[in-house]
Amino acid sequence: MSLSSATPVRILGLIPARYASTRFPGKPLIDIHGKSMIQRVYEQASTSATLSEVAVATDDERIRAHVEGFGGKVIMTANTHQSGTDRCAEAARQLPGFDVVINIQGDEPYIDSRQIDLLGQCFSDPKTELATLVKIINSTEELHNVNSPKVILNTLSEALYFSRTPIPYLRDKEGDAWLSEHTFYKHIGVYGYRADILEAITKLPVSLLEKAESLEQLRWLENGYKIKVAVTDIETKAIDTPEDLKAVLKQNK
Repeated sequence: MSLSSATPVRILGLIPARYASTRFPGKPLIDIHGKSMIQRVYEQASTSATLSEVAVATDDERIRAHVEGFGGKVIMTANTHQSGTDRCAEAARQLPGFDVVINIQGDEPYIDSRQIDLLGQCFSDPKTELATLVKIINSTEELHNVNSPKVILNTLSEALYFSRTPIPYLRDKEGDAWLSEHTFYKHIGVYGYRADILEAITKLPVSLLEKAESLEQLRWLENGYKIKVAVTDIETKAIDTPEDLKAVLKQNK
């Protein structure tokens, strides 16, 4: 499929949500100042000027009932998916007619719709296959945090590589001086996929680089797909554990 720059791009926002979680079971339904997390994500996404439609993709009846209860759209998917990307692909097949799918993290209750809009704008270029966001790293601690993937870009604002270690390595420079010598980027984990590309990447086997770094986007790069990158200065807090929830509740009183 090729997109014409003269034709408006129809973008579907999907929020993958599952009840089972090793670190925080039932996370989508936790209460955050009177609303569930999934409702807050849905409502934030719905304010995006870029999205034509928003839906939750889940395999759990409790989540389905809750989303329909607050008036949201929900798509039921299989319970065997290994990633949000795979779940989005199945949901997108049930909602045909969209040019682009944006995978919105279901654990960021205060996600800023400007991030979604920025990602959607990447697809105004009909050559864009995949897209994601990055943010400039401002602290040495963050630079060396293995839980915060880093990205290097080419001159076309496309991702060259993602790694849990700082990249590039600055030879002959002291580690605490790296930030003054080079601009480093961290990955903000929201993805956009052209609809046909989303279908194609879910058929790829797990790659060697993906196994090494435990980063699924490396599978796409290793198979020759291009990931467009937009730089944002916005970052919202994800809730992965009960401790994260306490911090978010305190921050957003």
